[in-house]
Amino acid sequence: MNKNSDKPSIAICFPVYRDEGTVETVAIKSLKVLADIASKYKVIIVDDGSPDKSGEIADKLAEKYSNIISIRHESNLGYGAALQTGFKYSLDYEWICFTDGDNQYDVNELYHLSKLFNHYNLIVTFRYSKIYGTLRIFISYIYNLIIRLLFKTYLRDHNCGLKLIRSDVIREMELISNSAFIGPEIIINAMVKGHPIGEAGIRTYPRTFGESSVMSIRHITNSIIDMFRVYKKIFKQK
Repeated sequence: MNKNSDKPSIAICFPVYRDEGTVETVAIKSLKVLADIASKYKVIIVDDGSPDKSGEIADKLAEKYSNIISIRHESNLGYGAALQTGFKYSLDYEWICFTDGDNQYDVNELYHLSKLFNHYNLIVTFRYSKIYGTLRIFISYIYNLIIRLLFKTYLRDHNCGLKLIRSDVIREMELISNSAFIGPEIIINAMVKGHPIGEAGIRTYPRTFGESSVMSIRHITNSIIDMFRVYKKIFKQK
């Protein structure tokens, strides 16, 4: 009997921007966990116009490992745009995992998240162990509260950077967010279409390289703009 017969095919997709110190770590960890839990697999790295050596490192990894694909954006288009590019290369796999390239989310969490494959079409994680400062925790709380009120959702954390979704569910979505709001947009689309959504707690880890841009004015503004664009698209009057 084929040991892989009961394992799904999985693609892990992650954008990189100023992540030259972590891109290889995330990629190699992804290959190791996928070798254990997937029948066939691919790691898709999207360099979103990074000014450092992230894209160069990704290209070298793709040359060395046949299960890694490196894709480059000529300019910085945004986290959501980078994920949408990665999704295009992931649709031949049953499940798509998407995460960040800064290694704050551990892809080894897939060992326990994969136990939920037979129960849900979308698996959303929430951070039960937070390593952020008080201001970021407060802003995250307000942000999630607004999303829950605006879109009538019930989830703890809409923007946690590790999620799993069936590729056929992504295929039916017309995503419009170029910002980090793509995570909530995917959740909202799946909810509206009636797909079963599961939640699981994960740990997050301190960033060991570079600085996060998640709290920048540009990042926050673009996410708010996309939030209202998605609201208008989903709930617009016919």
